[in-house]
Amino acid sequence: MASADGADGARQADDAGRVGDERAVNDRRNVSDAVGVAVLGGCAAWSLITGALHEGRPEGVLLAVLAVAAGYASGRICGALLPTAAPCAGALAGVGLAVAVPGLVPGPQFAAPLGHAGGTAALLALSAGAACCAAWTASAPALRLALRALAVVITVTAAALGSVAGVVCSAAVLLCSLACGRMRHRGLGIAGLALAAATVTGASWAVAARALPDGLAGSLAGQLTPYRVKLWQDALHLAHRDAGLGVGPGRFGEFSPTVAQSLHPDGKPHSALLQQAAEQGLAGVVLLAAAYGWVLYTLWRTERPTPVALTAGAALTAVAAIAAVGDALSFTAVSVGAGLLAGMATARPLAEAAGPAGMEAGTR
Repeated sequence: MASADGADGARQADDAGRVGDERAVNDRRNVSDAVGVAVLGGCAAWSLITGALHEGRPEGVLLAVLAVAAGYASGRICGALLPTAAPCAGALAGVGLAVAVPGLVPGPQFAAPLGHAGGTAALLALSAGAACCAAWTASAPALRLALRALAVVITVTAAALGSVAGVVCSAAVLLCSLACGRMRHRGLGIAGLALAAATVTGASWAVAARALPDGLAGSLAGQLTPYRVKLWQDALHLAHRDAGLGVGPGRFGEFSPTVAQSLHPDGKPHSALLQQAAEQGLAGVVLLAAAYGWVLYTLWRTERPTPVALTAGAALTAVAAIAAVGDALSFTAVSVGAGLLAGMATARPLAEAAGPAGMEAGTR
């Protein structure tokens, strides 16, 4: 009897501990979701405010926010139901879209070095990240190898499409994913990703502000093209003119001398950071940085394995880097893809949520 009572007591203690762990996980997820709602809601609200004050056109920002939110919610659902199949399908869909619709949209192609090609590069980086995330969730070694081979195929596809940025970013995501397998504490990896994004965005701002040494500035200007650098300088000038509210969403082209002199203008500075600064002021820059920070925070707090979280973080950081020097976030496919990957990487599979009892039921 004593042994039976002891076994019952131990079982009750285990159940209580399991309930406590489940409650802690739910609390972390609720905090992450609340932060995401606040950040995305702030992005939408601020674009409406600046648009109303300056007769701007906030539709583009609102569409991007909606695309990220819808992608994130869909990714959470699909990742919970199909933790391996969902990211694999997303990877195939992304590379298929990049191949089927070069440039992602019709119209003038600003492909040197990024422009519309930046959207394709970002989509390929997300596809490589999804394939690597699927590989880390696969249980069979052969399937895991096949999914990593898919990431290699995506990198080769980027080369076939002539997307140098796509090759670099896809290969970097794959290498980072392989390195993540040896990392036990994700905090250092998340900090490294944040530092990489800050370095790229800081460099783009420094180029626009002419804050770099002449030799380095000339080398970067040659890679970025003088036209893009002039767009960035126009954006920074507009940001200094009205640092509080900017000129209004969608109105950069109306105030940029470089756009007015261009034969095929698209009205954008080809840098998400500088576009936010010019059109929505410093508050817009803070909200954009907060959105990226929220994604890293959710990946840091997720219960998914560290390699999955860091692989998704590497792919999303590659997109952030491309957006800092290109026009990636103007494409709905990229915004949806980023939300999908973040959602799938933070979703809790139903088998895990069910606990040991659910796992045993699933094996019967």
